[in-house]
Amino acid sequence: MDRKKNFTAGFLRENPVFSLYLGCCSTLAITTSLNNAIGMGVAVIAVLILSNVLISLMRKITPNEIRIPVYIVIIASLVKVIQMLIQAYAEALYTSLGTFIPLIVVNCIILGRAEAFASKNGVLDSALDGLGMGLGYTCSIIVMSLIREILATGMIHFTNPFDAAQVLFELRLIPEDFVISLFSQPFGAFCTFACLAAALVAYKDHQAKKQERLEKKEAK
Repeated sequence: MDRKKNFTAGFLRENPVFSLYLGCCSTLAITTSLNNAIGMGVAVIAVLILSNVLISLMRKITPNEIRIPVYIVIIASLVKVIQMLIQAYAEALYTSLGTFIPLIVVNCIILGRAEAFASKNGVLDSALDGLGMGLGYTCSIIVMSLIREILATGMIHFTNPFDAAQVLFELRLIPEDFVISLFSQPFGAFCTFACLAAALVAYKDHQAKKQERLEKKEAK
């Protein structure tokens, strides 16, 4: 197995959000701010890596008939631990993300990687797969949140997740009179998602055609 290829698959080729269209519910809902995107991304990365590792370790002793319930119990336990940690140490982030933290349990990315990869591969490869997919998901929602936040508020605003009153970074890029508040609403989420997904498809098509031309040139 090419571990580098496996690790980088989640960024473009098999991006869970814009290529596989998994986890779209949380993606559309929480990308209103950079804080939300980073918080959710870190939580998903942690759950993906830990669940992949545990499922990989247990793959040889888990009966095939009950593998899905076993996966769900493992994922749900990890999500509950992450949820309690966020509630205890980052209450502002916990309040902002709301019910979307426990909904990580039913995130198709988590269960999909458990079934498609971790249940069939070793611990190291499964951990790399979880990290790669988690980073791909996190990069996707960060890009979406930046676009929506800049267009809706005219600025990039990042606060301390442990203290919402402490502003760590703030930069205005668009004057207040020219912001498009619609991008803070559901329509803005769908519009941003559609444009980014289309851009990735166009890029992949361009790369495929480029590769096809090279193969034809080499064949001659």
